[in-house]
Amino acid sequence: MEMPAAVPDDGRSGVRAGGSAGHGTGATADRLEDALAEPLVAAVQGIGGYGGLVYLRSRDRRSLVLSVVTGVPRSLLNAWWRVPVGGALPASECYRTGEVMWLPDERATMLRFPQFTAALPYAFASAHRPVRVDGETVGVMTVLRSVRDPVGPDEVEAALRTAGQDMEARLTRYARRIADTHTADPDVVAYGIEYDDQPVSVRLPTPPAHTVQVGMVEWDLDSDRWAADDEALLILGLTREDFGGTLADVEAQVCPDDLFELRAGRRDALTHGQVRSRHFRVMEDPDEDGRLRYRPVELWGHVVRVGAAGKLLVGALVDTEGGVTAAEAAERLPDGLFSLDQDGRVTYANRRCEELLGCDRQQLLGHHPWQVISWLRDPAYEDRYRAAMLSQEPVTYLVHDPHGTWLGFVLYPGVHGLTGRVFRTTAPVSTRPTTPGRAGALIGPAAAGPPEPVVAARAGVLYHVVQMASVLTEAVTVKDVCRAVAEQLLPAFGAQEIALYTVRDGRMHLLWESGYPEGFLDPFEGVPLDAQLPGVHALTTRFPLFFESPDALSKAYPGIALDRMHSWSFLPLIASGHAVGSCILGWAAPHRFTPDERSALTALSGLSAQALERARLYDAESAVARGLQEGLLPHRLPAIEGLVTTGRYLPGTQGMAIGGDWYDVIKTGRGVALVIGDVEGHSVGAAAVMGQLRSAVHAFATSGRPPQEVITHTNRLLAELEADAFATCCYIELDPRSGRALAVRAGHPPPLLRHPDGRTETLDLLGGVMLGVEPDALYPVTALTLTPGSVLALYTDGLVEQPGSDIETGIQAARACLARTRTDSVEHLADQLIKAARRAEDRPDDVALLLTAYNWEDRERPGPGTD
Repeated sequence: MEMPAAVPDDGRSGVRAGGSAGHGTGATADRLEDALAEPLVAAVQGIGGYGGLVYLRSRDRRSLVLSVVTGVPRSLLNAWWRVPVGGALPASECYRTGEVMWLPDERATMLRFPQFTAALPYAFASAHRPVRVDGETVGVMTVLRSVRDPVGPDEVEAALRTAGQDMEARLTRYARRIADTHTADPDVVAYGIEYDDQPVSVRLPTPPAHTVQVGMVEWDLDSDRWAADDEALLILGLTREDFGGTLADVEAQVCPDDLFELRAGRRDALTHGQVRSRHFRVMEDPDEDGRLRYRPVELWGHVVRVGAAGKLLVGALVDTEGGVTAAEAAERLPDGLFSLDQDGRVTYANRRCEELLGCDRQQLLGHHPWQVISWLRDPAYEDRYRAAMLSQEPVTYLVHDPHGTWLGFVLYPGVHGLTGRVFRTTAPVSTRPTTPGRAGALIGPAAAGPPEPVVAARAGVLYHVVQMASVLTEAVTVKDVCRAVAEQLLPAFGAQEIALYTVRDGRMHLLWESGYPEGFLDPFEGVPLDAQLPGVHALTTRFPLFFESPDALSKAYPGIALDRMHSWSFLPLIASGHAVGSCILGWAAPHRFTPDERSALTALSGLSAQALERARLYDAESAVARGLQEGLLPHRLPAIEGLVTTGRYLPGTQGMAIGGDWYDVIKTGRGVALVIGDVEGHSVGAAAVMGQLRSAVHAFATSGRPPQEVITHTNRLLAELEADAFATCCYIELDPRSGRALAVRAGHPPPLLRHPDGRTETLDLLGGVMLGVEPDALYPVTALTLTPGSVLALYTDGLVEQPGSDIETGIQAARACLARTRTDSVEHLADQLIKAARRAEDRPDDVALLLTAYNWEDRERPGPGTD
């Protein structure tokens, strides 16, 4: 089941998540998030939590991708939108083990996942449950909970079980429906659930707000055409001339985090005949600094039938931004009062708040306070907001404003945002002189009793550095490093494009790109280091370059080709004083680079350069090792009258150590010997033992010894080598004239035999212990007779062993593949047998395969010995 490619989130475009069964935009019932949203909300409510997440596996099975989030803003989780399956993270471990996990507080989390806690140093509890479809784990459901009210593990498990079963049932129905529409596609996995898009935000239930401004709309549910009066267009931020009357026009004005709410309104209308208070935010035009404003809106409506035209939703858009009775009461308070939405943007501020902060409320509304008020731009203040939202505990602190006044702040969190209080206070005891705008001592709320517990602040920039360092320690190859850098930098900084270049022979060469138009980077491949390009200059001068508009970039580099981006950073990759390459990031919307962000990007580029240099050395050494191993394998198999043979070898992808798999075809006095073996371990020593065993088997076979003596003498030789190594082997001597064969097996997986009629069986050969275990071991011989047109498959365990599955299952899968694949080409048959292993990016073991076709009518010439 294929998902659509990720769509850049420029703050105004719709999120195309999930995929559909060929329906239009309005067909929300066919979206993947619809199968996840309600069970996730039920799980959060059942546990008494404040937020929930659903991770689904990516197409390549290397990552878990955040697909649906509720109760927590996406902006707080952008560094966690995609996490490695093998990472030291709660969701990753839950996915790998398939077990429910309950972490009741930050101490339990720290003990099991110190790297995760270092990046999110807040007090919260979390519950994790694997999500399965037809017995296969496809993702993880996570619920976040405050540590304030302890809850027992039995209660948590019961709520997760109920909600998880509902989610799994919905996912199964969804997967089957999608699979039914793709039955002609052989690559579709019938019950595969995959995700590679942006997360979809689902709002937790909330009581409807009071209304002020109302606009009337009509929504044709069949054609998704809209009609709106002037008030509705004003609420949506549209003019009559700009409004084309389509659902796409409306979605373009809705905050990407809230698109689910708008689309869910359509489902409500079709299912219940009405829409009751669906909340979402619409985006107004950016202010003079390019910052977006958000206006909270509610949708109400009823469905009416209009003859044969279908169903029509007649409803109202309600502006809930201001004018409510609660606001009038707040104006009479002696303290400043303000409200932040989930993303930390101001949705309300009373008059006293304006006075204390020295800022007009119209400047604050729709913006982050630390972006509008210069003396609140210390990263610590944004971190206070993070601490409150992720711990759901009050956070308090002091600030010294530019006029020398001490202000106390208290943040009271809720699932839909924060309520804040600000008041004048006195300097804390033993407080050192503080620079205006810097945080002073932490204090409790202005109430009797001891201060409430608070969560220590930590600058937002540090999250990205810690997370990147953690991920890069697990990246081994250059490809791994490039993927890790792209997966971390793009969501962490909201960029939509990335290109990684390396220096080779005095020229720049592309290592990795994501998000660029097809062919756009082709002219830049192989440019010399004296080219007048920002990526080259950043490397040669070793200074990062930042451009906040296309005009700025064009003025600095006249004539440079531009794509759809509006802001760029060009970062030098320098490792231990050595120039490694450049990293280029692009933003689809105008982007202002703060000093902290510039510092963070520069630091992260240094980490990336170190990792790339290490990975490049690894790849070079690995290539030498692989060449050594492949040199020990036969380059060409001998031509045998009446037989067609071919071999395949694939190295493992985990670790640089080479393995000991081998195969051979040897002419003997009585016919031909077909041999395959596997030395235990992955090292240069294992490869050396493999070379000795192959030579020994070859010598014993050509000397005319029968199969039993060949294996017996080889076993004794391996024991005498004292190499502390063991090996498996399967040796079959075949007479091509009669088809009679004698087979000996030493601890090796059984061969597969395909008969001329397509019937395939696993040969039950008598066997002995592995080579090198018992010097005097005996190996029984099994007699076989091949029918003309048969195909014999010898293989090593790397072909049939998969993590999390037993070897018998793998053998049956290989047997089924051998049975269903056409046999007019031995080469094609071999390629099909190793197809799954070749596609696997995480291949823990080497794979060797030797195919022999006996007496085909249309015989092929022998193929190459290795692939």
